[in-house]
Amino acid sequence: MATIYEVLRRPIFTEKSSYQSGNLHQYVFEVSKDATKGLVKDAVETIFDVDVMRVNIVNLPAKRSRRWRNRRVSVRRAGYKKALITLAPGDTIDIFEGVR
Repeated sequence: MATIYEVLRRPIFTEKSSYQSGNLHQYVFEVSKDATKGLVKDAVETIFDVDVMRVNIVNLPAKRSRRWRNRRVSVRRAGYKKALITLAPGDTIDIFEGVR
C-alpha cells in the first residue's frame, strides 16, 4: 500500500447503505484487496476529518454463473472487499448526504 488515498476506492450507494448512513452512522466503501482495518480507519479519519468508532471488513466473492450449452463456469462480476465504517454520533460524511 503506497498511500492512504489508495485504500478507499469508492463509496457504495444502495438502499441499505443509505439507511445505515442516515440512522446508524455507518458508511460503506469499497476498499483495496490488501487493506486492513487499521489502514481503513486511518484513511477515513485523515480524508474526511471524522472519528471512527469501528471498522468491519467483508470479502465479497465473485458472482458466477454457468453457461447453458457447455456448462462452463463464467464470472459475471469480480469479487471485491467492502468496509463498513461506524462513526461517532456527531460525525457525518458529506458525500453520503442527500439534497438539503
